[in-house]
Amino acid sequence: MADKQISLPAKLINGGIAGLIGVTCVFPIDLAKTRLQNQQNGQRVYTSMSDCLIKTVRSEGYFGMYRGAAVNLTLVTPEKAIKLAANDFFRHQLSKDGQKLTLLKEMLAGCGAGTCQVIVTTPMEMLKIQLQDAGRIEEDPGCPGPALGPGGCPALSGGSSCPSAHGHPADPRPAAEPWHCRSLQGTRGHAAQLGRPASEEKSPFYVSFLAGCVAGSAAAVAVNPCDVVKTRLQSLQRGVNEDTYSGILDCARKILRHEGPSAFLKGAYCRALVIAPLFGIAQVVYFLGIAESLLGLLQDPQA
Repeated sequence: MADKQISLPAKLINGGIAGLIGVTCVFPIDLAKTRLQNQQNGQRVYTSMSDCLIKTVRSEGYFGMYRGAAVNLTLVTPEKAIKLAANDFFRHQLSKDGQKLTLLKEMLAGCGAGTCQVIVTTPMEMLKIQLQDAGRIEEDPGCPGPALGPGGCPALSGGSSCPSAHGHPADPRPAAEPWHCRSLQGTRGHAAQLGRPASEEKSPFYVSFLAGCVAGSAAAVAVNPCDVVKTRLQSLQRGVNEDTYSGILDCARKILRHEGPSAFLKGAYCRALVIAPLFGIAQVVYFLGIAESLLGLLQDPQA
C-alpha cells in the first residue's frame, strides 16, 4: 500500500496498534538485551538470553520480565506519531514532483524521522533501562544492600558515591545522551518493493512481512555497537567494579580496552529478535489496513 494513499490519522492508528502489539510480544527479549549489554568486566550474572529470562522469572516472577513495559506502552503512540509525521515531512521535502524516492533518499527520510523520534524515546529509554536493569543489580551477589533501594544500591548521579562498603566509585557522568538516529529505516520500504509484482500493486502478504523482518534484523545488528554504548550511558546503577563513563568516546574506549571488540555485539541477537518482529508486525498492520477499516466504520456506522 503506497504511503500517499494512507492518511496521517490512519498511519497514527496503524503505528499505535503495531507498537502496542509489538512491545507486548517482545518486551521480555528487550529486557534480556539490556541486562546482557550492561554486564561488564567479567561479572556475568546471566550467560545467555534464555538464562536471563529463566533467572528473572525465578527471582522476580513472570511480570518481572515486563519491568519498564508501562513506559513503552504509554508513549508508543506519541512516539509513532512524531516518527510518522516527520517521515512524511522529510519524504515530501526530498521528493521531486511526486517522483519515487531513491534508496538514499528513503534512508535520509528515515534518518530525519529517527532524529525527531529521539525527542520522545531518549527519556523513555532512560527510564525503561533503569527499571529493566534493576533486577540484574539485585542478582549481583557483590551488591546486596537490601536497605539501600530497589537495586541494592541507589541510582546515583552528579558525582555521588555509594555510601557503604560496596566500593562503588563516584559517577562523574554529565547529563548528556548519545546522538542516535535510525538511518536504516528506509530499507524496510525498499525491501518490500523487491517482491512487488508491478509498481501499481502492493506486495504480497508474505513479502511484506518478510521484508519487515529482514530489514529489522539488518538494522538491529548494524547499530548494536551504538546501542551498547547508549545502554551503558543511560544506566545509572552500577555493580561492584563496574566502570563509569564520562561520555560516548570514553565509554567506547573502556568497553574496547576492558572487554574487547566482541562486547559491542552483546545482545545483538536479542536486538534482532526484538526488532525483526516489530518491523514485521508493523508491515502486517499496514498491509491489513486495520486503521482504514476502523475509520471507515466510524464514518459510516451502518456499514
